[in-house]
Amino acid sequence: MLALRRINVFPVRSISSSAQLFAGKTSEPELKTALYDFHISQQGKMAPFAGYLMPIQYGNVSITQSHLHTRKYVSIFDVSHMLQSEVYGKDRLEFMESLVTGDIKGLSEGQGTLTLFTNPQGGIIDDLIVTKTLENHLYVVSNAGCRDKDLPLMRTAETLLKSQGKDVTLVTKDDSSLIAVQGPAMQNVLQPLVKVDLSKLYFMNSVTATVAGVEGCRITRCGYTGEDGVEISMPSNRAVEIVEALLSSKVDTVLLAGLGARDSLRLEAGLCLYGNDMDEKTTPVEAGLSWLLAKRRKETKDFPGAKAILEQIQDKTKIRQRRVGFIAAAGPPPRHGMEILANDGSRVGTITSGVPSPSLSKNIAMGYVQGENHKAGTKLNIKVRNTQVSAEVVKMPFLKGKYYLAPKN
Repeated sequence: MLALRRINVFPVRSISSSAQLFAGKTSEPELKTALYDFHISQQGKMAPFAGYLMPIQYGNVSITQSHLHTRKYVSIFDVSHMLQSEVYGKDRLEFMESLVTGDIKGLSEGQGTLTLFTNPQGGIIDDLIVTKTLENHLYVVSNAGCRDKDLPLMRTAETLLKSQGKDVTLVTKDDSSLIAVQGPAMQNVLQPLVKVDLSKLYFMNSVTATVAGVEGCRITRCGYTGEDGVEISMPSNRAVEIVEALLSSKVDTVLLAGLGARDSLRLEAGLCLYGNDMDEKTTPVEAGLSWLLAKRRKETKDFPGAKAILEQIQDKTKIRQRRVGFIAAAGPPPRHGMEILANDGSRVGTITSGVPSPSLSKNIAMGYVQGENHKAGTKLNIKVRNTQVSAEVVKMPFLKGKYYLAPKN
């Protein structure tokens, strides 16, 4: 649920897919999060993203420096542009399962899952996190760029179920902000500000809490960087207080980070950016996201697009393309939309995201290829600035995730 990188210091104009893809794509005035003025006061360099003005980086701290700081210490990202919503009523699980591929009924109380909205053709409408809260409702976080289709999708399902006498109510959390606190020092920094024992809050689990004296917050152990981290939902009118409390930590060095570092971090972790790496013409199988098709749901075959998606699982010849990772040769990095070529010069795919990896000091990318070109070790070429750059298909993630997983029984 988002791309930039460099090997040295990056000016804003170097930014790749995240900012460039969304900049100028809306005729509506850009919205501002509750932290906008705070970003400006901290020398945030703002750019349009998914209809909002969001920070790309801060002051003289380069995207590479911010990226590496997150990997080593801890950073705060404003992700308040994401759509937060809650679903109430005794039929809330049936409501959500009518839209997604996940086993929402099978979640434990306080547990969440990454899942997909899919259309009748099996295409991905959006990726989202759904949490079955301890407070008897569902907490949903989906992409800001998909708000204009996600909300109507959920509203239509709500209306349909209500017409059948079902008990379900969808509420958007328009007065809430969301930050991501990411990096190996997250727990040490956040623990003094909460009473919740974070050592017992495992990956994809969620709890309500008072944070830095602010009541009504929700802490979910998740993130988009491949590092240990949390996302904190909070009242918008208290967001600055919480961010300032985190930045004032005496435990470790905490810095603000923007979409530039968030993008390079997620790409190293092999995570998709909706609109770049998957869309409504892409199925979960083609996107390498078959693991988001819950076992029970595959058996019941009752999620949107189940027929088309399950046919691809059973008959590999129906898979039109596959998402793969690339390590590319030194030089200008691959970027969104660049052609992937076979050794004979024929086009076999397209790059969807690419950057110089700050952690690996190599050019990395992901994209879609046709035929047998998805196999690890396959040598291909990427057309970069009218030059063919050699690249090798590799398994993802490029960097192993460091998620705080519950111990196995």
